[in-house]
Amino acid sequence: MLTQDQLKLAVAKKALEFVPEDAIIGVGTGSTVNLFIEELAGIKDRIKGAVSSSDASTARLKAHHIPVFDLNEVDKLPVYIDGADEINHHLHMIKGGGAALTREKIVAGVADEFICIADEKKYVTMLGAFPLPIEVIPMARSYVARELVRLGGHPELRQGVTTDNGNVILDVHGLQIMKPVELEETINHIAGVVTCGLFARRRADVLLLGKQDGVAVLR
Repeated sequence: MLTQDQLKLAVAKKALEFVPEDAIIGVGTGSTVNLFIEELAGIKDRIKGAVSSSDASTARLKAHHIPVFDLNEVDKLPVYIDGADEINHHLHMIKGGGAALTREKIVAGVADEFICIADEKKYVTMLGAFPLPIEVIPMARSYVARELVRLGGHPELRQGVTTDNGNVILDVHGLQIMKPVELEETINHIAGVVTCGLFARRRADVLLLGKQDGVAVLR
């Protein structure tokens, strides 16, 4: 029986097959991505460098002497490789458990292809069991929370967390997300929301899913 960490390592290794030669690639944030960065270090001479979605990933990349570029210096990214907190069968995701959702969504938006790396525990039929993270400008916290209650959620302030952008995170419990694209747009239109952790309009193109019998490649 493979452990969750072993499944994460398997998808991290598999993701190397999707890294183009001599390119700048997008790199996400989180425990599975940390394993991917360790694997990427072994082939760093084959790539030009990376654009990172968080200060934590930037530090990890630089520790391996992988050049890190500002996204404003880069016209396009052939791939963006990142994990998910939940992913459904349409490859819509909930992300933001590591509080890097806004930068993740920006880098994903630039990338030609989004490769999601995840273990089988993250693969669900309906999103929402994992609380939906929402990055909010601090002065709007109470207002946004009231609006989220009207949508049927139970928002909680993530204590002691400030994002890399200087904002707060509301984690919304109790949602059964039947229409991820519509809900993403509704929440993103609330004044004071920077972005929500639904990645449905820009879903994953490929899911590398770590399972007991190997890594499944789902498109």
